Amino acid sequence: IEFYVAHLAPPTRRHADDPQVQAGEKAFAEFGCATCHRPTLHSGPNPRFPRLADQSFAPYADLLLHDLGPALADGRPDYRANGRQWRTPPLWGFGLLDQLNENVGFLHDGRARNAEEAILWHGGEASRSRQLYRKAPASTRAALLSFLQSL
Repeated sequence: IEFYVAHLAPPTRRHADDPQVQAGEKAFAEFGCATCHRPTLHSGPNPRFPRLADQSFAPYADLLLHDLGPALADGRPDYRANGRQWRTPPLWGFGLLDQLNENVGFLHDGRARNAEEAILWHGGEASRSRQLYRKAPASTRAALLSFLQSL
């Protein structure tokens, strides 16, 4: 099972050539979302599964802990994470979630019903990104949401 899961291909990105999606990708970077939701990571050595070693991949995550502020805090430390810290989840496959589950919930506890709510719940280290999103024109916000749906 471990071999099978490790070798599953990530979901393929869709509509990457769409101008709306490209504008959203640009906004994603300009708002600072890509600071934590990094577009590209690179794997290191993997003696157990050599074909997975030294590979670039696009999870749209850094897989690190970030303080997302008091609004998302649950006050329950977990190992080295305090009650305000959350691991950046990969966004690959984001646009396919509603096809997999009609009751999609976002964030660590499912409180956000859609991508926009999830963005607006971000605080702490992501406060600036949230504010830039809120102040952006409706067309830029729509482009960003189109980009997320392309993942």
